[in-house]
Amino acid sequence: MKSLNRSAILNKVREDGPISRAKIAKQTKLTPPTVSKIVKELLQSEIIIEKNQGESLRGRKPTMLVINASNFHIIGLDIGPKKLHVVLADLDANLVEKYQTIIPQKITNDGLLTLMKESINHVISKRHIDKKKLIGIGVGMHGVVDVEKGVSLFAPILQLRNIPIKKFLEKEFELIVKVENDARAMALGEAWFGYGSGVNSIIAINVGRGVNAGIIINGELYHGEHFIGGEIGHMTIDIDGPRCSCGNYGCLQSFATGPAIATRAKHEIATGRVSILSQWVDNDLELIDGKMIHEAAKKGDSLSIEILSQAGRYLGIGLTNLIHTLNPSRIIIGGGVSKAEDFIMDSVKQTIHERVLEQSAKQTEILLSKLGDYVTAIGAVSLLLVEVFPPDQQSRTSIVL
Repeated sequence: MKSLNRSAILNKVREDGPISRAKIAKQTKLTPPTVSKIVKELLQSEIIIEKNQGESLRGRKPTMLVINASNFHIIGLDIGPKKLHVVLADLDANLVEKYQTIIPQKITNDGLLTLMKESINHVISKRHIDKKKLIGIGVGMHGVVDVEKGVSLFAPILQLRNIPIKKFLEKEFELIVKVENDARAMALGEAWFGYGSGVNSIIAINVGRGVNAGIIINGELYHGEHFIGGEIGHMTIDIDGPRCSCGNYGCLQSFATGPAIATRAKHEIATGRVSILSQWVDNDLELIDGKMIHEAAKKGDSLSIEILSQAGRYLGIGLTNLIHTLNPSRIIIGGGVSKAEDFIMDSVKQTIHERVLEQSAKQTEILLSKLGDYVTAIGAVSLLLVEVFPPDQQSRTSIVL
């Protein structure tokens, strides 16, 4: 019961601070002595602090309480197919330090773990952070993750299996480590600090070298029975489509990702289509990538504009399937491909509008993430914030500071 009360008070201060002890007692329906006792403990732990006194119509002015966000830090990692992003954030997800490094091709399990360790040490040492004020480490890992064991079961693009991320990092840093699929971490970050805040059900889509979805239903992350819930990149869009890296044919990933967009551009140019891309790469078509196609589209290249629009239509088909299956309040799109928003979003929304079953489903909001390149790393930070400020103490073990 004390833990439940502590959680209720912490969340009230986080959500409504600056707030007085009396208002906390009134709004949580806890007795003033209970609030005073727990607040005293929280002040001693320095997770909350007293601020300037508030207004009062009569009598002594109340002392206000706020979260001491800048006093504690969380490390967040985003491990993608090509890059590793690391952030050091405070309890408000303000990024006080960030770092990125390239993941070498053909890296091994041990090599990737070592790269994580070195990157974490880099951000800690740059800010000279007191390790006693480090709450933990959150990891957003691409591919299939066993959340309970903190193991990366399969990272398809890196072609790595059974990476013991949690065990390794907890041993190295003696901190709590939470590991999650990157898209689900992204969804959690959106729920805490992005367009998912205050919304009951959202789907966050990460479109880059792959297509993954993080699904939040009734405020809870959905994992699926075998941790593959949200692997929408392998949803079949066209049974006669190209072969996907997973071995199946016609997956969404084969149409809407950066590599898929580049593959189509190469094919069209090789069969005679005219494009500024040919000049840019001096006819070495293998140099064409998704970022280059976006740049060409901004220059008015008709082929690049057509290809991005077509990718948007395929993505729209995938999102329509999600709307029909889960009917979320909002869908939030992030990842590298989303940066071409001027050329894909109209076709995404038009496709959904044409294909959804019910008129009301056309009202599903389709938004682009506002959290930028570090959205998944911020989501990884949120994996620890859920433990510090648990919305349902009965289903989580909160971190005691």
